[in-house]
Amino acid sequence: MKVLDLQCRQAHVFEGWFGSEGDFQDQLQRGLVLCPLCADDHIEKRLSAPRLNLGAREPAAPATSSSHESEPSGALTPVSRSSSQTALPLDASLHAPAMQAAWLDIARKIVASTEDVGGRFAEEARRMHHGEVQERAIRGQATAEEAVELLEEGIAVLPLALPAAVKETLQ
Repeated sequence: MKVLDLQCRQAHVFEGWFGSEGDFQDQLQRGLVLCPLCADDHIEKRLSAPRLNLGAREPAAPATSSSHESEPSGALTPVSRSSSQTALPLDASLHAPAMQAAWLDIARKIVASTEDVGGRFAEEARRMHHGEVQERAIRGQATAEEAVELLEEGIAVLPLALPAAVKETLQ
């Protein structure tokens, strides 16, 4: 099994698992390898380091120090602003994979907790707004014009691009 680090044109980084390099190239040429975030099919391999399991060892315990003198002069200490706020890291790109994973998790939860009404979205939203059918969480497709009309009618809608990967079961 080959585990490859892949990236789309939008710089989304993700893993792909393939039986061999040939399997990867075949799936890539047939347009089967898509970014799970944006469905881009222009995928490139990134450099990746293999993980070699050379034996199980206990991880070394980190050295603890009671003073801050051992910290490098450029070390940053998180600043607590309040119990409800978290300081953002200086370089958010360091957490891009975690943010991508969180976005996919949220998208999957949205798909799991809503009914897909497809192209009938605008019609169904109006029917719920006017009390013709019971209100429920729905998702679907609407044109930009339909979305604007719904908003002008006082119907709350949220345009949200859900990647195709969250709508299907991965195998």
